[in-house]
Amino acid sequence: MAETTATPQLLRRVSAGAVLEFMRSATMVTVTEVMEATGLTRATAIAVCEDLKERGWIRELENQRAFGEYQKGRPARRFELNERAGYVLGMDIGYSKVTVVVSDLRGETVGRSSQPFDVADITASQRTAFIDTVAMAALGGAGAGPQDVLAVCAGIAAPVDRHGDVLATQKFWGLFDIDLRAALKELRGWTVLLENDANLAALGDRWLGAAAGADDVVVILASERLGSGVIEGGRLVHGSRGSAGELAYLDLVEGVGDTFGIAHLARKWAAEALAGPAASTLRSFAPQEVEAEHVFAAAAEGDAVSLEILDRMADRMARVIGTVATMLNPELVVIGGAVANSAGVLLAPISERLRDFTATPPRVAVSPLGDAVVTVGAVRGALDFVEANSLDLDLARSPS
Repeated sequence: MAETTATPQLLRRVSAGAVLEFMRSATMVTVTEVMEATGLTRATAIAVCEDLKERGWIRELENQRAFGEYQKGRPARRFELNERAGYVLGMDIGYSKVTVVVSDLRGETVGRSSQPFDVADITASQRTAFIDTVAMAALGGAGAGPQDVLAVCAGIAAPVDRHGDVLATQKFWGLFDIDLRAALKELRGWTVLLENDANLAALGDRWLGAAAGADDVVVILASERLGSGVIEGGRLVHGSRGSAGELAYLDLVEGVGDTFGIAHLARKWAAEALAGPAASTLRSFAPQEVEAEHVFAAAAEGDAVSLEILDRMADRMARVIGTVATMLNPELVVIGGAVANSAGVLLAPISERLRDFTATPPRVAVSPLGDAVVTVGAVRGALDFVEANSLDLDLARSPS
């Protein structure tokens, strides 16, 4: 494997990215604080700050002496991130819904649009046009335009390799192989990073969720279908063709047998139970309207039908997590997706059963990010790209 030569240009990019990453989570900083956070020498830290200031990424604040904070000596120079120097888009592209989030350079959401679409006979160009429409609606809500977008990161429900190519070896995955990167580059001039949605969920939850600070973690998107993103040693794992974390093997696992998720099965099992004579508080809903949160809430109140469903679900998820723990040995497994908002009731019974299915049981948590976990990860992915390529991006772009 060829080694990368540490050229002066590469070192400048790495240093600029490190400074921007530090300033993203800070308010005002001094050169000394930049040095402490990044390990740069004073001369390099000053040079990087000057360069970023000249390019518009950061601002220099007023002299502290004017505020009486220095009595003598040279006052420290203070800088802050210009968080509105540009924006990034985080996309969650599902089978029948697209969600787009607009974020500033601190990672704060400033615009959002989420819209369903009819999947019947939709072509690749129609799907791309719809995604663009949702993106423009989100930008409009943020008071921004397409010329302000520095990068886009989009999560799809299919494996994506290291080069951003979709593994379209099955019909469902092929629905997402629409050449979105080229289409939005041509239409808007945007750089689009394509990634598997569960992988982005792992990035998002490790950034702002239950997995913050964990280096070995698996995040399982668990609402309609099960899929997972794997972080090992602090790095996202892709595999040779992007399918690391795919859970299709669950078809072969005793007591599981498929990849249906918690929300899907809670609805299905509730409908089957309500088709019989069993008494249940769930009968206050029409059978087709019962959702996972209704089942778990009824179980908490002692409803027998709901308690049986909860027990079945806990056993199933313990088997799923047990196989993941046996193969990958993570310190933490996080249940993510929209169902996470109500799946906390499953944590205790899952944890109790885990030792039956693995010799290395991990901690189990639910993500506090709910159905935003993919777009949070997409924003983080786009910000990482911007920081790594800040010296190559033009903040004074003309409208596309």
